[in-house]
Amino acid sequence: MTAVAVLLSMASLVSGCREAIERGLIYHPVRELPGDPSSIGLPFRDVAFPAQDGTRLHGWLVGGRTATTLLWCHGNAGNIGHRLDNIRLFVEQLGVGVFIFDYRGYGRSAGVPTEAGLVSDALGARAALLREGVAADQIVFFGRSLGAAVAIDLALVHPPRALILESPFLSVPAMANRVLPGIGSLLRTRWDSIGKIPRLRAPLLILHGDRDEVVPYAHGQALFAAAPEPKIFYTIGGASHNDTYLAGPDYWDTWRRFLRISATPHG
Repeated sequence: MTAVAVLLSMASLVSGCREAIERGLIYHPVRELPGDPSSIGLPFRDVAFPAQDGTRLHGWLVGGRTATTLLWCHGNAGNIGHRLDNIRLFVEQLGVGVFIFDYRGYGRSAGVPTEAGLVSDALGARAALLREGVAADQIVFFGRSLGAAVAIDLALVHPPRALILESPFLSVPAMANRVLPGIGSLLRTRWDSIGKIPRLRAPLLILHGDRDEVVPYAHGQALFAAAPEPKIFYTIGGASHNDTYLAGPDYWDTWRRFLRISATPHG
């Protein structure tokens, strides 16, 4: 979000285009899928399913070597096809299954993105995963960047076996205020993770790159401080916002340890 974009948004608020400009600043969907898991050698199932409000959505279910399945809420840009390399590493490094879905307006999913809509999408994705035969106690919620806020909302409704957040932000207003102090109060979109995370009732892992140029490292630290136990924080040394999963062996060892701990309720 640039200063120019914020100023444009202010002008648009005055002219009555508030909702559209907010959506354009926060969500950056891409419709065309650049590939699918078969293009990297992974068998998968296309899953078409409804959001809680009935909007038609699309996702991929990739099987793993273990019973654990990540329900992945991705970030604000692109679509599920832009996460193929990361999906491959999850399967190879952790042996987990992955269910990644596109929010409304992204990829093959219908509709336009909104805060309430994305929460409805995540609720629908969890229900779809249960229908696919994955047991509730084998589902781990994973959210990166904007997806971390979505995953927190989902976890408050359906406490999971575990919750993993990567590069999470405090709230949309807090992010906007970094660009232009005070502008956050004009935004209706909140994604107020810092206000919600104290109510979390699941083992928590937060991972954040100490060179994140998009979401400040301090946001991850503050969310961790506000969250209840049990919880673990891992600093991804040298990582920026979009290369976290390329950090190396220690990163994957942290995932493995946490997944083992969370297999026993509340570690």
